[in-house]
Amino acid sequence: MWLDSLIGLFSVDMGIDLGTCNTLVAVRGQGIVLNEPSVVAVAKGTNRVLMRGGQPAVGWVAKEMLGKTPGSITAVRPLKDGVISDFEITEAMLNYFITKVTGRMRVIGPRVVISIPSGITAVEKRAVFDSAERAGAWRTYLLEEPVAAAIGAGLPFAEPTASMIVDIGGGTTEVAIMSLADIATCESVRVAGDDMDEAIMAHMKRTYNLMVGEQTAERIKIQIGSAVPQEEETSIEVRGRDMISGLPRKTTITSEEIREALQEPIGAIIETVTRTLERAEPELAADLVENGITLAGGGALLRGMPASLQKATGLNCVLAEDPLTCVARGTSIFLENIEEWKTTLDSSMDG
Repeated sequence: MWLDSLIGLFSVDMGIDLGTCNTLVAVRGQGIVLNEPSVVAVAKGTNRVLMRGGQPAVGWVAKEMLGKTPGSITAVRPLKDGVISDFEITEAMLNYFITKVTGRMRVIGPRVVISIPSGITAVEKRAVFDSAERAGAWRTYLLEEPVAAAIGAGLPFAEPTASMIVDIGGGTTEVAIMSLADIATCESVRVAGDDMDEAIMAHMKRTYNLMVGEQTAERIKIQIGSAVPQEEETSIEVRGRDMISGLPRKTTITSEEIREALQEPIGAIIETVTRTLERAEPELAADLVENGITLAGGGALLRGMPASLQKATGLNCVLAEDPLTCVARGTSIFLENIEEWKTTLDSSMDG
C-alpha cells in the first residue's frame, strides 16, 4: 500500500472509458482531457498502424477514413459490443491515447481505471487488463460501466437507497440498480447505438434499394432519429449507392420512417430495463418510485428516449448531465477517491 502511495505521487492517475464508438480519457484533478473515436487505420492484412502527417492514424484521423479507404488501407474499430475483438490494434490505440495524454517522457506509467461492460466474461476482462498493461499502464483497475456512470451522473449509489442507471453506449446497453456502493441487480445487452445505425442501413436497403455507410446512418440517426412521435416531423436528403444500377443516387427520407426502423433496437433496450426492474427487491423497487431512472451514454441522446422508457415503466426518467461523458467523469471521480473505494468496489475490479 505504501509503495502504491509513493509511486502515485510520481505517476498520472487516468480514467478511460474504452467504448465501442469513442474512447474518453479523464485525468485525476483535470477532468476529461481526450475524446476520440475508437478507430485505427492499418495496412490491409496487417496490424501495422498507419502514419499520417507524422502521427499514428488513430482516433479522429482514422474515423475520417471509415468507408473511404483504398484497397491497401483498412479503418478498424478494434472493439465490438463493448469488448476487444482485436488485441494488437486495441493495444496500439491505448498506447497512443496514453502517450498523447501523459507525454512520451514518462518515467512511471499511469495508474489506470478502465470501465468495462458488466456482462463481459473473465477472459474478456483479462484481455482489457493485459492490453492496458502492455500499452504502458503501471497499475490497472477495471470498473463496471454502470458504477462509473452512476458516479459520473452524481447518483447517491453509496447510500442505502436504490439508484437506477441505463447507460446506452455504442456496443452495449448497461442497466443496473445499485445500493450501498454495489450493484443489486443488473443486465448487459449487446444492443445499443451501433444497432440503431444498422437498423437504419437495413431500412435504406429494404425501402429504397440504397446502400449507405455507417457514418451516413449515424448522421441520419442524430439529425432525424427519434423514439417517440415529435411535435415537428422533419426530413433530410440522403446520398448512397443504388443497389440495382450501382450508381450514386440521393433520396429524401422522413423522421417518421426512421422512427419505425428504430423500433426493434429501442424495443430490445426497453425490454432489458423492464426485466431488470422485475428482478429488483421490493424495497429497492419502492425507492425507484421516488428516485426514478437516470439515462447516460450517447444512445440516451436519441430524441424521446427518456419519454419512451417513462411510458414503458411508469417511472420518472431523466437524462444525466452530459450523458456522453458520464462514464469517463465517473472514472475520474473514482480516481479522486480511489483509496476509499478500492476495497468497497473490489468485486468490480481486477488487478
